[in-house]
Amino acid sequence: MPYIGRDTDKLSNVEVLDNITFDGSSSYTLQKNSVNFTPSSANTLLVSIDGVVQAGNFTVSGSTIDFGTAVAATSTCDFILHYGTGLITTPADGTVTTAKIGSGAVTSAKMFSGFANGITMADSWRLTADTNSGTDADVTTNWERTDTDGYGNIGTGLTESSGIFSFPQTGIYFIDYTAAIYLEAAERAADLILWSTQDNSTYGSTAAATTSNRGTTDAFQTASTSFIFNITNITTHKFKFSTSSFGASTLLRGNTDIQETGFSIIRIGDSQ
Repeated sequence: MPYIGRDTDKLSNVEVLDNITFDGSSSYTLQKNSVNFTPSSANTLLVSIDGVVQAGNFTVSGSTIDFGTAVAATSTCDFILHYGTGLITTPADGTVTTAKIGSGAVTSAKMFSGFANGITMADSWRLTADTNSGTDADVTTNWERTDTDGYGNIGTGLTESSGIFSFPQTGIYFIDYTAAIYLEAAERAADLILWSTQDNSTYGSTAAATTSNRGTTDAFQTASTSFIFNITNITTHKFKFSTSSFGASTLLRGNTDIQETGFSIIRIGDSQ
């Protein structure tokens, strides 16, 4: 009974190569449409010689096929089929196991939507010196990117101008900051406030790291908090810090050699 359906050359990823003209040699050049062709492997080829299908009894190197023995010039090549990748249809649910996934095959580009490229930016900044002594104002000076003790970042980090921080690309960013504060005695509260803007003009307070000193002597305190910022426009979306409720001798502590007052920021996904 003849085959019913599509010819093999119409199946996806099955390629019909040019027939070989034998000349008594053992090795020949594989071609498709008169252009040298390199198959996936010898196991993906079917070669018919004088009506007998050959499989597994030859080797392939590049576009050269070697039968391991001379093929008589009187022999006829009936067809050569190359079975490429992708011939198998969609596997059933639950049938793809860990062992079937090649080492290194799952790259960041194949990860879920919203995190297509993994973490593409991680950055850290700090104050290099004590700042805003007895002052309730924006923290506009003494900022530097962390640069000591094995520090490492990812991608293009933030840019800073007079204490205003701008983003290198859109995305969802996690901001975690710490305020190291020297508090005068009986200071009821002192804050380092994070302000954000979505129009490059109007700022709103989004987080506050608050400390308190109810004692009778000055004290060192630290406080931390965090904020997740959705950056949909790098021109208009920015942030800054300011001090609030600072007494006459209360100040932000800073140091160019160690992280005291500062923040870390990580891009955790695409903008929503």
